[in-house]
Amino acid sequence: MSDVATIRSTSGTGVIRVLKADEQHLLRDHLLRLDPASRHDRFNGGISEEFLKGYAARSFGNGTIVIAYLQDGVVRGAAELHAPERSLDGEPEIAFSVESRIRRQGVGSALFEQLLQEAQRKDYTRLRITTGGQNEPMKALASKFGAHLSFRRGEATGSLDLARSPALAAKPAARPALPLSLLVTQEMIRGSQTMWRQLFRFYSELLEGRQRLGTR
Repeated sequence: MSDVATIRSTSGTGVIRVLKADEQHLLRDHLLRLDPASRHDRFNGGISEEFLKGYAARSFGNGTIVIAYLQDGVVRGAAELHAPERSLDGEPEIAFSVESRIRRQGVGSALFEQLLQEAQRKDYTRLRITTGGQNEPMKALASKFGAHLSFRRGEATGSLDLARSPALAAKPAARPALPLSLLVTQEMIRGSQTMWRQLFRFYSELLEGRQRLGTR
C-alpha cells in the first residue's frame, strides 16, 4: 500500500502509509519523541529509551503492520496492527501513538480508519484495544469507531467488532488485487471473445449476401 491519505492541518501537510521493514528507525524516532505522559498512555507505564528502541525493532519482525502519519518524511503518529498470534486471546491487537504537537487535528481518526481497513483486508473480524485508564484521547477515539471499553487495574481494555464499526459500515470490503498472470489471461479471453464475435458477424453478413444474390 502506498500513500493512502493526505492530511492538511495547522502543523503542515502529511501522508498516511504503511511503513516498510527497513523504516523501523522512523517508528523508533517517533516513539523516542513522545513526551513522558504520552509514553505512559501508550505503554501504560514509564518506559525507558532502550525499551522503545527494542520495541520498534521487534515490531517489524513479528507480523505487525505499522501505519504511519508522516510530515516531510518524519513519523509524527503511528497505528499498529498486531497479529493475532501475538495475543493471549487470539484477537489481533491495535495501538496508537500521536505526538502532542499534532493532536486534535484529525490525525488519530485518519490513522484509525486506515488501520480498520487494513484489518478488514486481512479478514479480521474483531480487534482488541488496550490503553491506559487515563488516556482520554484514545478512549474517545476508540468509542468513536465503535469499541466498547472496560476498566481494570488502571487499564482500559475492550474489543471492536469490525462488522459494526461506523467507519466501515458504509464501505464495501476491499477486493484483493488480482495477480498479473490472471489479469493477462482475462484480457486474452476478452480479446478472443471480441475476435470470434467479429468473425461470426462477418460470415453472417457474407451468408446473408449470398442468399440475397441467389434469390434474384
